[in-house]
Amino acid sequence: MKSSKGRVERPVGPLARGAAFGSDVVAETLRALELPYIALNPGASFRGFEDSLVNYLGNERPTMLVCLHEESAVAIAHGYAKVTGKPMAVAVHSNVGLMHATMAIFNAYCDRMPVIIIGATGPLDAPKRRPWIDWIHTARDQAALVRHYTKWDDQPSSPAAARESLLRANAIARTAPMAPVYIVLDAEMQEAPLAEPLPGIEHARFAPAASASLSAAQATEGVQLLRRAKRPLMLVGRVSRKIDHWKARVDLAERLEARVVTDLKVGAGFPTDHPLHVGAPGIYASPESLEAIRDADAILSLDWVDLGGTITAATGAVAAKAKVVHCSLDQALYNGWSMDYQALPAVDLALAVDPDVAVRDLLAALGGAPTRRAAAKRARAPAKKATSVRGALSVDALAAVLREAVGKRDVSITHVPLGWNGASWPFRHPLDYIGFNGGGGVGAGPGISVGAALALRGTGRLPIGVLGDGDFVMSVTALWTAVHYGIPLLVIVANNRSFYNDEIHQERMARMRNRPIENRWIGQRLTDPDLDLAALARAQGCVAFGPIATASELARTLREAITAVDRGSVAVVDVRVEPGYTPAMATTLPQKTTAPGSFGRKRSKSK
Repeated sequence: MKSSKGRVERPVGPLARGAAFGSDVVAETLRALELPYIALNPGASFRGFEDSLVNYLGNERPTMLVCLHEESAVAIAHGYAKVTGKPMAVAVHSNVGLMHATMAIFNAYCDRMPVIIIGATGPLDAPKRRPWIDWIHTARDQAALVRHYTKWDDQPSSPAAARESLLRANAIARTAPMAPVYIVLDAEMQEAPLAEPLPGIEHARFAPAASASLSAAQATEGVQLLRRAKRPLMLVGRVSRKIDHWKARVDLAERLEARVVTDLKVGAGFPTDHPLHVGAPGIYASPESLEAIRDADAILSLDWVDLGGTITAATGAVAAKAKVVHCSLDQALYNGWSMDYQALPAVDLALAVDPDVAVRDLLAALGGAPTRRAAAKRARAPAKKATSVRGALSVDALAAVLREAVGKRDVSITHVPLGWNGASWPFRHPLDYIGFNGGGGVGAGPGISVGAALALRGTGRLPIGVLGDGDFVMSVTALWTAVHYGIPLLVIVANNRSFYNDEIHQERMARMRNRPIENRWIGQRLTDPDLDLAALARAQGCVAFGPIATASELARTLREAITAVDRGSVAVVDVRVEPGYTPAMATTLPQKTTAPGSFGRKRSKSK
């Protein structure tokens, strides 16, 4: 049966009445785990599993989301988890599909997001392999490809073992620190008839472990350290999207009169226009944020990404002078392959607990004790007036026009480019911004935005992904899935027609080596011909506009694009922007050459 826009494909004919094959057991276990969707690019290695999803479960709970690339399938699940905190299932075809998916798995791993990935392999029993194709799609240890950036993997050899593996995978993926898990299904096990029905089990008894609490002594020690401080500071990192957790963080900051710093690498964790919020969130800490870290005499880190590196950037020393309380379970995930654990921070009180649990317990330990600031601190700073935008569009100008276009409606920013200025858009709710891509992998933005829009569908929120042009073209086909399943989404491409970040790196090299910085563009620019991004979007079924080059034209176009999204479409707007970075990003780049009399020094004066 063909699907119409926004509709799920429904099978015809009677469904199987009970589990009769190994893959039926896998499918019914996914339903029992309440996984609503499974994103996949079809593959023969899990043909038995696909049949079970369709002709046993009726393509419902989970519903299959067909994707045009395995990387997009995992990215969609990643985006869904960023909004909900819960996993989706993904299926990838044997070793070759897994190879396609690896970057997206790494992104989700670095972002600490749960994804349940089901792989498959040709028959493990060699005589049962078809000539050529089954042999090249069979690996002895397939999960070795991703073992360094998944939390757990398994290759069960029977239906009973597969059920147990999925139950374990669900509990592991959803227990903090959360991360992807990978399960390989043998093709023969999937397709073989069950010798006898499996005994029933109570799936709820295999749920993830509850988060541990702080001990009374730990909570008391943490509260005393923070209350004694004259200039406490909270660094809000990886925290949940739950509104009650958001309110608890605000309450704790106000009761401690602690200033707060947030980060664009992760989702919104604190209102950025609150009087206690310092500077603007960024991929790198702003000068105001770094000054606040230097000035603090006590720091509460709520699973801050790269605590050690941030302190070093602020103070020039490995250890801060301030007393540091660090709430994180992240160390449970570290291994010897990926350095995503960042620099080793010096801390005075390490609390191995979920950061939102830590906030709850610290508030309880504060009890009714008097605090330095009344609830009047909740008053929101006045909103900045929109400034008129003239001339060439910058990313800041794009953001200003977009804010004017959306007005007062609830918006979720699902992705931003490196040039995004955190000061351009206040975050006042945990779903206002869901964070960056985790592992820095270009091409993640489209799939993450689709997955987030799927999770937001029906909430009344307008999902908006602001993507770089390189990010967009690498994975534009992810948008086909959104169109096919009627997942409304607005995508704005901040198109500077360059891999601009690498232009800056080439300039850096030229300055260091006394070579012409004018050549930095070679091998980086996306021109001659210009990419027709709107045509690429239309090829996926999107409503597309552009290229747009002026503020007035952008304002008119955004009104039309938002109307299309409100009607259920995916709308893409190609916006020509001038290349550039925020001041915080610019401070991470060296401004001078190390050698006198260089091309770079002479020419930099005129840049």
